[in-house]
Amino acid sequence: MLRPIPLRPLLAALSVVLVTSSSGAQASAALPAFKADPMQTSVSGLSSGAFMAVQYQVAFSKTVRGAGVVAGGPYYCAGTLGYAAAAICMGMVPFMPPNPNLMLDAAQAFAASGQIDPLDGLQNDRIYVFSGTKDTVVYQQAVDATVDFFKLAGVPAAQIKYVNKVPSGHALITPKYGNTCPANAAPYISHCKVKGTGYDQAGDMLGHIYGKLNAPVAAPAGQIVAFNQREFVDAGSGMAGDGYLYVPTSCAQDSSGCKVHVALHGCEQSVAVVGNDFYSDTGYNNWADSNRLLVLYPQVNASTAPYNPKGCWDWVGYTGPAYATTSGVQLAAIKAMVDRLTAKP
Repeated sequence: MLRPIPLRPLLAALSVVLVTSSSGAQASAALPAFKADPMQTSVSGLSSGAFMAVQYQVAFSKTVRGAGVVAGGPYYCAGTLGYAAAAICMGMVPFMPPNPNLMLDAAQAFAASGQIDPLDGLQNDRIYVFSGTKDTVVYQQAVDATVDFFKLAGVPAAQIKYVNKVPSGHALITPKYGNTCPANAAPYISHCKVKGTGYDQAGDMLGHIYGKLNAPVAAPAGQIVAFNQREFVDAGSGMAGDGYLYVPTSCAQDSSGCKVHVALHGCEQSVAVVGNDFYSDTGYNNWADSNRLLVLYPQVNASTAPYNPKGCWDWVGYTGPAYATTSGVQLAAIKAMVDRLTAKP
């Protein structure tokens, strides 16, 4: 379990407040600037976070070098149908998977009108996709369509890694932490073995996106800090008041050139529901420590206005019709957070 340690000079100077409990109840300060490398940004997520990761990758493909998609469907799958399209987009309707050609048509139209980056920005990107064979929340036919969408959109097949043989349920996968492998239950983190060895999904994902990495640390020595998301987005977005950032010691001492990875939780997986499980125990921070990687953990909570009863990221349009474009409320907020991290202190 990650525990805070005293602030390093850069963070102390910027008055960032440490998270000292799993509830993250302390007051939070502004997200600091780190002068991170703007061309070394990547994104990943589980479930609604995976749908959102796809949207972020496609919308901002010029500055995002890769994505990790764990149990998520293709870009703009719900279209203008909202929650009515959820069953098809999650692969729940037998023999009726999402049609990636329709999603490609939508993406091309958005790109042509300047609402997202040109799709040729995807050609050099690297995409990791995962679907567990025991997943009963987002079924494999939906995730298959995600792979097909990226191929149709111009990502070479050699740059797409599709892991779809692990007998896991609906979860991020770790070598040891969480539920048993086939579980489809909170906190939606499970441990699985592949060929007799604990599967380190964070490492497999980040290694595919960035190439060869330094080995992970056994225990992260960096810091989790809370920051005020209201600077970037109001409560009507469904996003929580606080987000979280993991800062490796190396980036706290000299932030220039650090990379940024955005990790998006799934439905019912925010700090308000699972405490620090997602930002502490999914393995991202172990790899971040040894590879100069800032990990951004934005948060969205359950709400009635907008209607979002399970605290899911917006892949159905509950924040408005532009939800999958660069002007989408949540996408724009996350991009502004990344821009802050890549700005000069």
